[in-house]
Amino acid sequence: MSRLRKVLDPTRTGKDAESLERTLLKLVVGQDEAVEQIVNIYQMNLTGLSAPGRPVGNFLFLGPTGSGKTRTVEATAEALLHNPRAVIKIDCAEFQHSHEIAKLIGSPPGYLGHRETHPLLSQEVINQHHTESVKLSFILFDEIEKASDALWNLLLGILDKATLTLGDNRKVDFSRAMIFMTSNLGANEMNALINPKLGFQTALPSPQASCSDEQLNKKISRTGIEAARRKFTPEFMNRIDKVVVFKPLGEPELRRILDLELREVQQRTLFCTAGKTFAFTVSDSGKNLLLAQGTDLKYGARHLKRAIERLVVHPISNLLATNQINTGDWIQADVNPKADCLVFTKEAEGLEPQTIAGMIGENFRVPPLVAAAYVQSDATKVVAAKPAKR
Repeated sequence: MSRLRKVLDPTRTGKDAESLERTLLKLVVGQDEAVEQIVNIYQMNLTGLSAPGRPVGNFLFLGPTGSGKTRTVEATAEALLHNPRAVIKIDCAEFQHSHEIAKLIGSPPGYLGHRETHPLLSQEVINQHHTESVKLSFILFDEIEKASDALWNLLLGILDKATLTLGDNRKVDFSRAMIFMTSNLGANEMNALINPKLGFQTALPSPQASCSDEQLNKKISRTGIEAARRKFTPEFMNRIDKVVVFKPLGEPELRRILDLELREVQQRTLFCTAGKTFAFTVSDSGKNLLLAQGTDLKYGARHLKRAIERLVVHPISNLLATNQINTGDWIQADVNPKADCLVFTKEAEGLEPQTIAGMIGENFRVPPLVAAAYVQSDATKVVAAKPAKR
């Protein structure tokens, strides 16, 4: 037998893992480390090398509010199950007292009304979003630091042995589940480290300004992990596979998030109760206004979403309610030079469905009429439209 010595590349991933990574990088902005860790765990699960008798993966996401922790979990469900809501979300703020654990596991027999108590973590609940091709559950314990010690102790068995005993002694298997926990622990200290990064005004020089991005990221990660270790017991931390510290979002990341959120607004317009299919766009100056009014270090991307709701969604709802927007219109939003708001103009009307389908692109869930029109149109070519009346 001749000896073959061939250097292998362990950094390559399979097609399914690559597809997940591409999708997550489109949906999750500025948190590449979190994407990488999720893809690695998913790859091990696909090859059957996940640790037996444990969940597929146990994740602890740390970072400031609005940095994308919950969104990352939803994006993972969207990428694999095609439904961002296929996440079993446990709001830990509702479990600050030990007796409230009964909501999760149900009441023991003999307690009044125990048959009417439907556990939130029953086998039927955690398996409800399984598909033929992907039999995975995504369970999110949001703001885990707000829960009582009783919930943390309950999680020890789930994270380590992938099992849970309900109040009626039924066993629940979590071996096909990804467990995600989010926390804002250490957020204030992280924001103090990166204060100059976020915003559109030149900040005064700071001691951190001389640090490289890599050094700053290490400081931020260390700050978050130390805060978690102060809060949780060693037994709890030892059961977590991946601890990821989310970095606060800067201007480049918020610009990408703005484009994603505006596409989401366009998606909402396609299924609005007014039943009018139209296209809308926002000029570059309009986007700059949204960023200027939607940037806040403390609240991250959530502040940007509120600015979009206030400056874009609310005006469009008024225009729809007053029949100023009709099917086939093209609406453009631009800066109002006399006020810090957007002005909406009708650039065209009477557009054919295939034209609207071409303008909004193919990566949308669209009503059947528009979807059929998109198939008939060639790529994203815009056909001639009747100019709007001025």
